[in-house]
Amino acid sequence: MHTQSVDSPPRPPAERRTARWAGALAVGSVLLLALVAVRWYPLMTFDGDVAQTTHRWALEESGVTHAFRILTDWVWDPWTMRILTFAVAIWLVWRRRARWTAVWLVATCLLATLIQQTLKAVVDRPRPVWSDPVDSAHYAAFPSGHAMTATVVCGLLLWLLHHYGAGRALWRTAVAVAAVSVAGVGLTRVWLGVHWATDVVGGWLLGALVVVLAVEVHARQRR
Repeated sequence: MHTQSVDSPPRPPAERRTARWAGALAVGSVLLLALVAVRWYPLMTFDGDVAQTTHRWALEESGVTHAFRILTDWVWDPWTMRILTFAVAIWLVWRRRARWTAVWLVATCLLATLIQQTLKAVVDRPRPVWSDPVDSAHYAAFPSGHAMTATVVCGLLLWLLHHYGAGRALWRTAVAVAAVSVAGVGLTRVWLGVHWATDVVGGWLLGALVVVLAVEVHARQRR
């Protein structure tokens, strides 16, 4: 008599897709972290060349530089992003009665902040130093806190819009704003000479990894 297998059922396609994304982002994040930590010469040379070029442009284009300082210090500042997160969490509790989702949202953003601050302390990468700086920043360079925070917040908010069935016009607008914000904040940090290009890439990779894992946690809680 044939006996059915008691092996666990295969994972659904969405879960396999999430695992692939998480794996790819984790590998990319760890590889870049390792190369930065050991100061891999080709990577350091690339960062130096990009920094020299963008710093020259920043000095030549003072109007653009001033606009970028406003964007990075106010519009895309990590604290602006965190305040937006708390506002959305309040809305989730007030209008949707989604207390667990609100806690999940705030906790994910706090965890992302803890991760980036820990990595900054561990890697302890110096920021670019200029004799004629156009901006200044504190603490270590890798990963970019601005880039990572913008990626996490924009990614989570986009997922929430999708989760709650946002209309097509709102969805397209949100995607455009998120893309401009995540890409733009990375550009401003390199242009202003306070981060190396790979600091920004590291922030994007780690932020995306946090978003993918957080969404999976939310999905498992619902199941």
